[in-house]
Amino acid sequence: MTQIDECKKELRQYIEPEKAELLPKFFQTFPKGYGEGDLFLGIRVPNIRKIAKKYKNFTFNELSILISDVYHEIRLLALFILVIRFEKSKQECEHKQIAEFFIKNIEYVNNWDLVDSSAHKILGAYLEDKDRQILYDYATSGKLWLQRIAIIATFWYIRKEDFCDALKIAEILVNHPHHLIHKAVGWMLREVGNRNREAEEHFLKKFYKTMPRTMLRYAIEKFENKLRQKYLKGLI
Repeated sequence: MTQIDECKKELRQYIEPEKAELLPKFFQTFPKGYGEGDLFLGIRVPNIRKIAKKYKNFTFNELSILISDVYHEIRLLALFILVIRFEKSKQECEHKQIAEFFIKNIEYVNNWDLVDSSAHKILGAYLEDKDRQILYDYATSGKLWLQRIAIIATFWYIRKEDFCDALKIAEILVNHPHHLIHKAVGWMLREVGNRNREAEEHFLKKFYKTMPRTMLRYAIEKFENKLRQKYLKGLI
């Protein structure tokens, strides 16, 4: 039995049949749903993280097998391992390898939880002192998961009070048709506002009347009630 086989066998010990039934509905795997065709084993995230810590020394060849697996939880496991490796390493060369691996296998980062668990911690972190054009390429790609990766990756910079890319990418996506982008952009705008309300409101005053309602609601969630109501009623 290979290490991969052992890892999958151990992971499967945490399968919960009721979760296996619930998760496909939650992640919209039905026809024309955003997660159409995805398969779930039914494993809770804390248990996936536990296995990731145990198998964090997998080779990139082994990780290639995991990240391309048909099961959602196994792809998530691969991403958790990559994040652990990236965060623990002090070596720029290893950061580069991990980021390049992430980009090479980006087609498998194909649901919102997969994106949100990894985009800022790997791609965002790696690009901190580099050209970030790839995020703009993703934002304008027309592909849902690449676009979510683009905006979520900026969370790394927002946390360091660097808002420029978040606001520029938010502007690219401000009229996006999908609710998963509305939520992601609104979330990042809220995170900007948590650190610099003026920067967020400068953006909102330009777009709040035309941006999707869900995006606006997410963005102003932490505002005091009177101000929030003014934005919702178009009275700013």
